[in-house]
Amino acid sequence: MRILPRRALSAAVATVAVLALAAPGASAASFYDPPSPLPAGSDGDVIRHETSTFYIDPIQLIKADADVQRIMYLSRDTHDAPIAVTGTVLTPHAAWHGSGPRPIVSYAVGTQGEGDDCAPSKALAAGFEYEGPFIAGLLTRGYGVVVTDYEGLGTPGDHTYVNRASQGHAVLDAIRAAQRLPEAGLPDDGPVAIAGYSQGGGASAAAAELQPGYAPELKLKGAYAGAVPADLASVAKNLDGHYAVGFLGFALVSLNYAYPELNIPALLNARGKQLFERVRTECTVEAIAAHAFTQSATLTNDGRSLTAYLGEEPYRSRVAEQKIGSLKPSAPVLIVHSALDDIVPYAQDRDLGRTWCGKGVKVQFSTSLVPTHVLGAVRAYPEAFAWLEGRFAGLPAPVNCGWF
Repeated sequence: MRILPRRALSAAVATVAVLALAAPGASAASFYDPPSPLPAGSDGDVIRHETSTFYIDPIQLIKADADVQRIMYLSRDTHDAPIAVTGTVLTPHAAWHGSGPRPIVSYAVGTQGEGDDCAPSKALAAGFEYEGPFIAGLLTRGYGVVVTDYEGLGTPGDHTYVNRASQGHAVLDAIRAAQRLPEAGLPDDGPVAIAGYSQGGGASAAAAELQPGYAPELKLKGAYAGAVPADLASVAKNLDGHYAVGFLGFALVSLNYAYPELNIPALLNARGKQLFERVRTECTVEAIAAHAFTQSATLTNDGRSLTAYLGEEPYRSRVAEQKIGSLKPSAPVLIVHSALDDIVPYAQDRDLGRTWCGKGVKVQFSTSLVPTHVLGAVRAYPEAFAWLEGRFAGLPAPVNCGWF
């Protein structure tokens, strides 16, 4: 066990950051404003933390039975440069009745939007996080839970939506932060798992791939990845003119922020530039309502679709960097996807599962037949819970490679 040395270092870093904010003459700062420069430290070190809340309902009648800490921690962006990311650590009051130390699940949320007000840590505190019931279900099973805000949600800069490296780093470093936060009271070297659906499924899958090289010390027992947007080129074609075309806008903002040399706004006409600026501040429901069924060809200077541009250089290479499946997770993986998903094409997840199987990964691929992307998430809940319980219980991971 390394609880004392690591947590002492984390506490020292957090104390320095807080003192800097409180120093005479220092301007008032939001919790989400990182210190400049960032403090020295390791990926996952806690920069600051404060007590928070988690309401399961928007009326704020049901508070989760857990201790809640909002955190800011060190992580890495697309290009491996240090950044500050915020999130939430939840320690259930319920005892852990399984064998060994209490597990930690890093939960990667689905599409929240691009605006700073869309940060999951803010939504959890307000009772507006639509994945709150699943997170509450993890807590009732006695798991510690950490939920990252990802890069740029709440913190300065645009959110790097569906960006493979940035999201994977944020999910893994969130576990490290939860382990190192003394106030959370969670084991610093116990079993961990990753879970997520949709954008969160992509973040979970990316983290599982990155973990052997980026965070090998984590005792990762498995990763649940639902409706993974594994191939963004395929997802973009499906979203063009779709009711959720705003999600394509989120992805373009992300791509432009991570790779500013692409200068995506230069492709856009006046209407396109207006949409681009609007989605930078919108959350999921706002974007769906404002931009449903927009054809991207009406947004460009030359009338070509944005998906056509994404298939050409220099855009194609950057989109290809986000594809999941090139690396090999070392832990078992559960992929759940509805064949009737209307947002993330089903075939790409079947291909992802087959690719991982070919690399020797223990994959359980589960197909459902419920309509829509949203109902697919609800259908996956009980299966994901049961699968995670099996991994923490030390049971052999189910594998159906060759059968899908």
